[in-house]
Amino acid sequence: MAWLWKQRRPTLLALAGLGWLGYQALQRWRQEDIRGQVVLITGSSRGLGLALAREFARAGCRLVLCARDAEELERARHDLVQRGAEVLSVPCDVADREQVRHLVGQATERFGQVDILVNNAGIIQVGPMQTATEDFAAALDVMFWGVLYPTLAVLPQMRARHSGRIVNITSIGGMVSVPHLLPYSCAKFAAVGLSEGLRAELGQEGIHVTTIVPGLMRTGSHLRAAFEGQQEREFTWFALGATLPLLSISAERAARLIVRATQRGEAERILSLPANVLGRLHGVCPGTTANLLSAVNRVLPRSEPASPSRALGMEVQQRLRSRLLDVLTGLGRAAAHRLHQYTPAAADAGVSTPERQPAPPVEQHSS
Repeated sequence: MAWLWKQRRPTLLALAGLGWLGYQALQRWRQEDIRGQVVLITGSSRGLGLALAREFARAGCRLVLCARDAEELERARHDLVQRGAEVLSVPCDVADREQVRHLVGQATERFGQVDILVNNAGIIQVGPMQTATEDFAAALDVMFWGVLYPTLAVLPQMRARHSGRIVNITSIGGMVSVPHLLPYSCAKFAAVGLSEGLRAELGQEGIHVTTIVPGLMRTGSHLRAAFEGQQEREFTWFALGATLPLLSISAERAARLIVRATQRGEAERILSLPANVLGRLHGVCPGTTANLLSAVNRVLPRSEPASPSRALGMEVQQRLRSRLLDVLTGLGRAAAHRLHQYTPAAADAGVSTPERQPAPPVEQHSS
């Protein structure tokens, strides 16, 4: 057998290479020119949403931005207009169905239709399960209902045209539940199920649904996450994971991959090598990954002693004032400046420790 393998190895490798080239050629052939199309991106005032808006603008798309904070939204709109994009910004809470209907109505009135919907809005709460009981409703509001409501709002016009693209930004946490991110993982699991089901049901109507499964990304989101329990220790492990280059990918690279997957109408795209490895391993050996994550949980901060409150990452970072952590998370802080995660005053000053921010309120489920 070894002799046979040595004899045929060059031929087999050549066939594998030709197969890969053929696959890439097919993917490029399937890649649609989206120049001039209207893209609605939820949660697009900062972070990955802003990176996506910039990338879709480079592809020649017209943009509809939405986020809850009107000041942050205006800052993002100004950024994109300066880059030559045609932009409509509408303040909107995607957990409120009436606000979402108004958003889609405004977009349709301005541009005539919505060609691509990118459900990107999200929140992150980090802490042990004991501190997170009130976070589940808020997570589901934004990352499940906040995916379903915009989808239901754009579907009538897409069905009438027999065309459209829906891109759902989920997470590897929606395939593998990660310790100390339980509300986030539960909401993302629901979003993955919804996205895969939508693709199965809508494909025959000419509507492409793509499920994006990011791993850790350098978006600066660790500064906007809400931390509970032992806040300094929770912030430290999460900030390192969301920043170190071997564990995370840049938001700009993620945005390029997402736009490409959108153009090709891919069913699913997992972003980053670690996320691919973890997702595939879990698919084959779910018990093994569960045991590995249980071992990881043993080294994460315990629930006691715990702070009774929550704090944003930027607030915890300011309390820590750790020079070593600042060095290790330098790429993440640079991304935070590029992607408007800091307050405008802090960003303009070029500082890395912004003014104290209040923790985001927990919204009650309203549907």
